[in-house]
Amino acid sequence: MIDASINKNIDRIAMRLKTIPETPGVYQHLDATGKVIYVGKARNLQRRVSSYFTHYDDKSPKIKMLVRNIYDIRVTVVATEVDALLLENSLIKRLQPRYNSMLKDDKSYPYLCITDEEYPRLLYTRRRNLRGQYFGPYPNGRILRELQEIIRDLFQYRTCNTMGNRPCMKHQIGLCGAPCAGLQSKEDYLATIEDIRRILKGDFGAITSQMKERMYALAAELRFEEAEILKRKIHLLEEYQSRSTVVDTNVRDVDVVSILGDDPAYAYVNFLRIKNGAIIYSLSNEVKRQLDESDAEILATVIPALHEQTQSTAQEIIVPFAVPDIPADYLRQNYDPRGDRRKLLELSLRNVESYQKQCRHQRALTQGDAAPQALKLLERIQKALALPTPPMEIECFDNSNIQGAYPVAGMVHFTAGKPNRSLYRKFNIKTVEGPDDYASMAEVIERRYRRLKEEGSALPDLLIVDGGEGQMHVAREVIVGRLELDIPIAGLAKDDRHRTSQLLRFDARGDIAVVQLKPTDPLFHLLEQIQNEVHRYAITFHKEKRSKGTIRTQLTDIPGIGEKTAHDLLLRFGSVKQIQLQTLDDLAAAIGPAKASTLYGALHGE
Repeated sequence: MIDASINKNIDRIAMRLKTIPETPGVYQHLDATGKVIYVGKARNLQRRVSSYFTHYDDKSPKIKMLVRNIYDIRVTVVATEVDALLLENSLIKRLQPRYNSMLKDDKSYPYLCITDEEYPRLLYTRRRNLRGQYFGPYPNGRILRELQEIIRDLFQYRTCNTMGNRPCMKHQIGLCGAPCAGLQSKEDYLATIEDIRRILKGDFGAITSQMKERMYALAAELRFEEAEILKRKIHLLEEYQSRSTVVDTNVRDVDVVSILGDDPAYAYVNFLRIKNGAIIYSLSNEVKRQLDESDAEILATVIPALHEQTQSTAQEIIVPFAVPDIPADYLRQNYDPRGDRRKLLELSLRNVESYQKQCRHQRALTQGDAAPQALKLLERIQKALALPTPPMEIECFDNSNIQGAYPVAGMVHFTAGKPNRSLYRKFNIKTVEGPDDYASMAEVIERRYRRLKEEGSALPDLLIVDGGEGQMHVAREVIVGRLELDIPIAGLAKDDRHRTSQLLRFDARGDIAVVQLKPTDPLFHLLEQIQNEVHRYAITFHKEKRSKGTIRTQLTDIPGIGEKTAHDLLLRFGSVKQIQLQTLDDLAAAIGPAKASTLYGALHGE
């Protein structure tokens, strides 16, 4: 047992260890602030938790650091190892403990969602904030587009936000059965959605057989035109399936995982989801090692997370080696595959090798010769703002409007001193009327970080507002007062020439302090780059919205002129003023005589 020189709380911990049972369960290590810093599972809680505090010299440096920071231990007893596995996965995802290895965030991946509505829709989304059943994620956009196209070719379903009571244009061009107008029964519509659900689950065989039965029945009733439509759809489905199939279709429902662990800091994992011989998901991810875990230990954490994330129904998983902490009644491991299953494991390994090269190349670009200089600048920001660590993840906000019209905001994200455009965000101001920059800033900051808090997602190391003291106080009131989060806040103030002049921070008493910077300082240039980037991003979004608003107010307010017609007119003639200068015949040639007559009369006061 270690002594107080290693962990000064060891006497209290030793008493706690005596109360831990010898049963399956999940344990949590907490630091002195009460924050969970590690979550683990065990067949025997007593034996596993006690092992952290014995044979200290044999432990790796990272585990030694963990042990020194343990202040308290919390355990949860469960009935089986499977329960322990699932609870551990849930806690890691929700708490994101510092010393646990975790998958990269998958929020940027797209999903397809069948909504939970009376007449469900099929929607493309990157945020899991809709009520419904999700399919994905799909890191490969090409696969998702192909899947959307084939579903659209096969089935009619509604895409409108709200259902009216008469058919729309989608019905007229054959994309919707118009259940809103009673032209398609609810039972028939829900059967269509169920067919879409089967395809998204990769169940091609059953739906193809059903469609063939319906085709033969229609042909027997001499309804040849309807049978021919079904025949074309069956051909389309079989063609897509043949392009997707990589092994024999008898490989019905399995998962495949491979790992490359030759990097001391990272491991790389690929996950394939196989249904009827076809790959329906392929995910690759980078896992940062936190406690020098073995590849088997990493897979023991990653497999349940991926199994849940992809909503897998597989009972078998193909792995490169045995993973001891995955119970057989949770997933049956196949670590010596033959034939087609061996091909799948080799394919997964090729995927993970390719992904490893991509990650290393990207890291070389962002952490090459320029990286030491960038790190020095971030360390200077840390010192200037009295931050606990260098701000590797920085987010900055700015508002844009014209006298309160078309109010928007933009947020840029910098990682290691470089723009990370995949994490940029746009915001429409929803609750503020008139030109109120403070209220607008409060709204977008609260929306951004309330969502991250609810999702349990990582927070930035530094929040910068493009504004002076007022904006900083607004940001602090939202972050600390409303959301009770711990995010350092800084401000960038401009001079009368609208140039970056000062970096502002809160001191220990909560007052605003100025960090003096010279215009020639490289740190000044980095902050100026962040400010210029967020200003450009917000202004560009404002111009886009204002342009759409111009179309809406001047053209689409005319009865019979929709947004598409307005867009086509502006594309052809350039502006509303040029449209007014056209003759009636010119307009008729562009949009037809009926609409042209309506438009011409409205623009000329007739």
